[in-house]
Amino acid sequence: MTIQNNLKKIYSELSDNISLVAVSKTRPVSDILEAYQAGQRVFGENKVQEMCDKQPESPNDIQWHLIGHLQRNKVKYIASFVELIHGVESLRLLKEIDKQAKKHNRVINCLFQIYIAEEETKFGLNEQELEEIINSEEFKQLENIKIVGFMGMATFTDDDDKIRKEFTYLKALFDKYQPLNKENLQLDTLSMGMSGDYRIAVECGSNMVRIGSNIFGSRA
Repeated sequence: MTIQNNLKKIYSELSDNISLVAVSKTRPVSDILEAYQAGQRVFGENKVQEMCDKQPESPNDIQWHLIGHLQRNKVKYIASFVELIHGVESLRLLKEIDKQAKKHNRVINCLFQIYIAEEETKFGLNEQELEEIINSEEFKQLENIKIVGFMGMATFTDDDDKIRKEFTYLKALFDKYQPLNKENLQLDTLSMGMSGDYRIAVECGSNMVRIGSNIFGSRA
């Protein structure tokens, strides 16, 4: 199937309130353009360098999401154009994003990455760390970032019940903190679900899914 047909199939499964991030990591710009022609505008990259290489060669109205682990020293390269940073899991990283966003006179939207999987390779905050950041004086002073939601990655497993349990936990955490309404924290986005588990994620309340191979095909 073509990229266009794959997108059409996925769109047909998702309701209008669910955002689709097309994960274009390792894919050529020609694939991005094909998805763009089919109406896709939001693309996710794992690596800063790859995003920086593709951005100038792509249409101006694409929204770029950084969905991979972000190192503080790389923030400056994407601060002028990134639409959403998914994987914020420390106050130090948040402060750097704020600092770089200020240089470009803009506010960068971010998601707190919450640790929900039983895998040491996954990053993220636990609830105590989340509380500490939100209630800290340093966080309150950040004016060039806005936390707009949470992101989480489930355990890589065939056990649907385990995945459902992890996503359900993240949705409950999101619901708990959503009533908080601060200048730089207004939660409306719950990013969970990838090609292998997005249907479960949507069942559990996700309103943003990150899909790569189901759109672009398996990587070589």
